[in-house]
Amino acid sequence: MPGHQPPAPARFVSGRRTAWLVALVPILLALAVIALVPEGERENSALDTLPAGADSTFAVELAEQLPEDDGQVAIVLWTAASGEIDQAAQEDLTAQAVELLSTAGGEGGQPGGGRPGSEPGQGGGPGGGQAGPVVVSEDRTAAFAAIPVTSTSATDNIDKVEDLRDQLRDDAPDGLDVQVTGPAGIQADLGKVFDGANFRLLLSTAGVVALLLIITYRSPVLWLVPLAVVGIADRLSAIVATNVLQVTGVAWDESTIGILSVLVFGAGTDYALLLISRYRDELKKEESRHVAMARAVSRTAEAVASSSITVVLGLLTLLLSAIPTTRGLGLACAVGVVIAATFALVVLPAALVLFGRWVFWPKVPHVGDTVLVDSDSSLWHRVGDAVARRPRTFVVGTVLALAVLASGTLSITTGLDPADQFLQKPEAISAAERLGESFPAGTSDPVQVVTRDDPEQVLTAVEGVDGVDSARITTSGDGIARIDAVPDADPGSDAAQAIVVDVRSAVADFSDTHVGGGDAEALDAKDFAASDRLLILPLILLLVLGALLLLLRSIVAPLLLVATVVATYAASMGASWWLFQGVFGFEAMDTGVPLLAFLFLVALGVDYNIFLVTRAREEAREHGTRKGMLRALTATGGVITSAGILLAAVFAVLGVLPLVVLAQLGAIIFVGVLLDTLVVRTVLVPALALTLGEKFWWPRKVTG
Repeated sequence: MPGHQPPAPARFVSGRRTAWLVALVPILLALAVIALVPEGERENSALDTLPAGADSTFAVELAEQLPEDDGQVAIVLWTAASGEIDQAAQEDLTAQAVELLSTAGGEGGQPGGGRPGSEPGQGGGPGGGQAGPVVVSEDRTAAFAAIPVTSTSATDNIDKVEDLRDQLRDDAPDGLDVQVTGPAGIQADLGKVFDGANFRLLLSTAGVVALLLIITYRSPVLWLVPLAVVGIADRLSAIVATNVLQVTGVAWDESTIGILSVLVFGAGTDYALLLISRYRDELKKEESRHVAMARAVSRTAEAVASSSITVVLGLLTLLLSAIPTTRGLGLACAVGVVIAATFALVVLPAALVLFGRWVFWPKVPHVGDTVLVDSDSSLWHRVGDAVARRPRTFVVGTVLALAVLASGTLSITTGLDPADQFLQKPEAISAAERLGESFPAGTSDPVQVVTRDDPEQVLTAVEGVDGVDSARITTSGDGIARIDAVPDADPGSDAAQAIVVDVRSAVADFSDTHVGGGDAEALDAKDFAASDRLLILPLILLLVLGALLLLLRSIVAPLLLVATVVATYAASMGASWWLFQGVFGFEAMDTGVPLLAFLFLVALGVDYNIFLVTRAREEAREHGTRKGMLRALTATGGVITSAGILLAAVFAVLGVLPLVVLAQLGAIIFVGVLLDTLVVRTVLVPALALTLGEKFWWPRKVTG
């Protein structure tokens, strides 16, 4: 309706005298914050990724109270390139280990090598053995020493492990190779993944967004405006979010900012695409670009505000998670979406209207041009006609296709082994595998039992567990002791986790004894991830349903839309699992991926629901449900598809980081968003509306 009078806020944002103020003031303030305010900082804690209330978490908390906490252990592994480690080389290794231990202030020795005070074997014999802190394998092809690494942060741990590696390589005897593994080595290699990663991720994300905006608009100029606005919003979000996390004391880790950046770019650009699409249409009906933008803002504000509020509330449900860093991710991303939506609804329209129509060059919209919704030749008009001819067939066909894809979820297994966490195997993992060839399999990551009870009695109980190769008290003080038990199973395996369960059963009668270590933490992470899903997933669905009920003021449509979102999630999980197994060779899915994938797919998927149905409701008032839905599909099909492809591509950029968990999350969202935008939102939902007719809006009447 060309005569439609936009509300005052929309007129203020795009006004001839006020637009420059609305655009420049927030941008200048944001740039000042970016230039002057650093990102929030915090020291990483071993508790950041451990679920609150878990037995392994209690073990870490108790271990941190030991008076001489040696920090994480680095296992130094020497292997003979050929032949054996002779007596002279062993003495050289012992001297190196003693020097490293004196520098570190630790006692070293074999994890689980026996009771304190037991007589160590003398190296050099045919069977190998222990000479001081160095343990030699029976076949004399390998030797190791445990060196404590005390660090103040993840970055400090990386630096110390890398310095240790450099020193060891310089001092390695001829014919011996040296590697560093153990908890300190694995954490260092994990941390190195994020060394400069946020910049690479930001660059890749911005590049993908720029390319897709150029393809979408086919303009050498227009894409620069939304990219600049969203880019500023992204940098501002990182600073504001990390400072909010710092002030509130909520934990976050290296991946938080990367995921936040991807989400801000994806959601912010989606909102920009919707606004610019409506602005282009209004320019074809109104001579004044200021009035056209005011109408575009007023007609997209409800959809953008509703979708962003729903996404924010969904993200905030992560505050209920047992994992501290998951809570931090939810809060940080919620802050980012608020900033992205604000910039999309306020700064972007004001910035765009400062330019003339020429910003759309070479396809400059003029008054009298055919508006997309009235076009009979567009792709989505033809798709709508095809769906309208056989809506029930499309409903049945798409539902069956989604069900087939969803069947893949029946075979999903969760829980990644330590060796399977990286797309490219780092030194710590390859060293751990080699260590397991010459020593008990669990040497690199022993089960850690921390106790305030009688340590000798606890040790006796642990030694009696089947599958425990050896155990010893490694440190004690202030009434607390830690026992390291070496299992005879590979770290991360089902057998290793079964040993953890048996150890916990063996010490269950002690009042203040807790079992930790890598396998115990993985076992607890799996259990608590399942609890998080049972709590948070239904809550997200209720929030999305509530938002749609309030927006549409009907019952049938919201229930159907939520059902399609859940179906999309199940189909994307099943299809992705087949890809993981058949193409990428992943044996399991990370325990945290199902929850995060559900959150992002459901919360972001509701965006496209809202974009489509709010336009359908608007068109139905004048044209009826059937024609209104087809006109809405014609008008929004292109922008939803563009937004979906862009969002899918942006999340696929998470594969830039060589971590399996992020690659899996990115792949699932990539598949899910494409299914949502190309099939569900543009075929299934219109087919459902056409099949039900006016009942789609029940009990509300949108026509007449």
